[in-house]
Amino acid sequence: MAAMRDCVVVGAGAAGMSAALTLGRARQTTLVLDAGRQSNLVAEGIGGLLGNDGRPPADFYAAGHAELQGYGSIDFCRGEVTHAVQEADESFTVTLGDGRRERARSMILAPGMDYRHPQLPGMDERWGDSVFHCPFCRGWEVRDLPMGVLATGAVGVHGALNLRAWSDQVTLLTNGGELTDQQREQLAGGGVDLDERPISGFDGPGTELHGVAFADGGELAIGALLVKTTLYQRSSLARDLGASLTEPDEMLGVEAIKVDAMYRTGVPGLYAAGDASTSVPPSMAAALASGHLAGAAAVVQLAAGY
Repeated sequence: MAAMRDCVVVGAGAAGMSAALTLGRARQTTLVLDAGRQSNLVAEGIGGLLGNDGRPPADFYAAGHAELQGYGSIDFCRGEVTHAVQEADESFTVTLGDGRRERARSMILAPGMDYRHPQLPGMDERWGDSVFHCPFCRGWEVRDLPMGVLATGAVGVHGALNLRAWSDQVTLLTNGGELTDQQREQLAGGGVDLDERPISGFDGPGTELHGVAFADGGELAIGALLVKTTLYQRSSLARDLGASLTEPDEMLGVEAIKVDAMYRTGVPGLYAAGDASTSVPPSMAAALASGHLAGAAAVVQLAAGY
């Protein structure tokens, strides 16, 4: 088995690499485990990250990897953790898919999340481009196009009204779901159209979106679609190690690892950062900040020897 490190970071997205940078600058021996499944790799560019606005995500991660290699205490390993346990001395042992085992005095979970959206024909190939889940990340790029919002209930009304910041033509698509009279009034008051017909698919070449097709044969011309998406943990690691998780609700829709202000999970030596630890809409900026704080908390714990 490998020698004991100060910290093992599960995930090499924005949060994981941010945490590793903080640990490396504090001269803590750190192993970053990269499964290579960063959620925003499908996006054309990063939206809303100062200094990197519009930059292809793959370029961002490559630059981050290169920066971290300048710190001799940071190592990378490509692979996915299949099992993790906390030992009697409160250190952690992780097992990778190839059977390799690694040990560390602390652990930061930053594996990203499993984004689950409605499965409709034509959605997957447009995901991250003309079909998206975060208006702050993608709204600017599709501004002024006629837009749809695929959701229902209060979250659909909220999302449709919010999207008016980017377009004067917004239609809430409930895909057969029904709204209350009060919700209909809210939409009308905000200048949002409503279409409750079941959807059969989407039209447009490649990743472009030109319209939504309905089961009754009708169509609606739109150029972009905001979709209600629920985020779930990608693995059972957090549960296996005794961390608590939130339950996805109608508005937030996130199964997040519960953490405090310094991203401590309540399990000694275990931290969580990035999408996996937040109940608010995910973003690269928030992921970087959470990774830094989790890394700093781990450094303090390691230095104090508790």
